Amino acid sequence: MTTFLIRPLENRDIAATATLFFRSVREGAAAHYSAAERAAWAPAPPDPENWRNRLISQHVLVAEVDEGRIVGFMSRDNTGYLDLAFTDPDRAGQGVAAALYARLEESALKDRIARLSCDASLGLRPFLLRRGWTLLREQYPVRQGVTLRNFRMEKILTSP
Repeated sequence: MTTFLIRPLENRDIAATATLFFRSVREGAAAHYSAAERAAWAPAPPDPENWRNRLISQHVLVAEVDEGRIVGFMSRDNTGYLDLAFTDPDRAGQGVAAALYARLEESALKDRIARLSCDASLGLRPFLLRRGWTLLREQYPVRQGVTLRNFRMEKILTSP
């Protein structure tokens, strides 16, 4: 089992997380979404300044290996909305998402957030269900004129 350093996002991670997001959607989501759907979801790597502005207002954790290589990241806002959850497609099934999620939920509890919510992709849905999340409804957002499929989910947090 590979050990990951889980740490808060730093400014130096912006470009790496943007690239990882794009690769995750385009390659990692291929088992769940068509090429047209993935192209609509991520038509190009995010603009670094827009990406930085999106991330700066959130609680973002990154998983790092090999002294600096980012292999995953997750973010939540101050209301408990899980906005981004992406891992390197080459690291799928190696515990990256599990390590990130455990720390993200721990931080939400510490911040006294009573409920987590998200719009989960087809790939994220089973991961969250295994962690006690509830499926609320199926959704069909439209991106770039293409209809995608995701799921509104939530988890009520209780401290131990």
